[in-house]
Amino acid sequence: MGHPEATSDYKRPLKAMREFLDGLDLPKDDLVIAALGPKMLDLAAERTRGTNPYFITVEHTRFARERVGEGVLVAPEVAVVVDPDPESARRTAREFAKPYLGLSNYTSNLLRFGFTERDLENGGSDRLIDAVIPHGSPEAIAEAVRAHLEAGADHVCLQPLGSDEPSEDYRALAEALIA
Repeated sequence: MGHPEATSDYKRPLKAMREFLDGLDLPKDDLVIAALGPKMLDLAAERTRGTNPYFITVEHTRFARERVGEGVLVAPEVAVVVDPDPESARRTAREFAKPYLGLSNYTSNLLRFGFTERDLENGGSDRLIDAVIPHGSPEAIAEAVRAHLEAGADHVCLQPLGSDEPSEDYRALAEALIA
């Protein structure tokens, strides 16, 4: 498996994931896969408890919920930057996004959701960065998390970026989300 750009041992993802799941001796409720595309989301709904997609937008969360249906876990992981300065926050986000914007599974998914090749260039357009990596105050990020929840997420996993004190970011985000 893996990314074709990153491994010489690349296998077609859907086939490889089916084979991987076939080899596990675990109940469906003990498994979650990081499904992005429609067929992988179908596999998540069919063979696992749900999906934990990554490097996605709120629109993808809505699509995932519609695709897998109710009763299937949708728990996107969202990288965030707690930084009130938009330029600084976008710089941090772009540095983080750089490797993902070189991987076809992520770029194909972004293109599927209305971004253009131009949005993928130079570390990502402001529009792309703002949609994929929420940034700003803890309250602004909490709004983005709530948007994922309103779009059908059961849970949103947060990954704060760029801080020397991630525990402080987690604390501030928790306070904003509880408020």
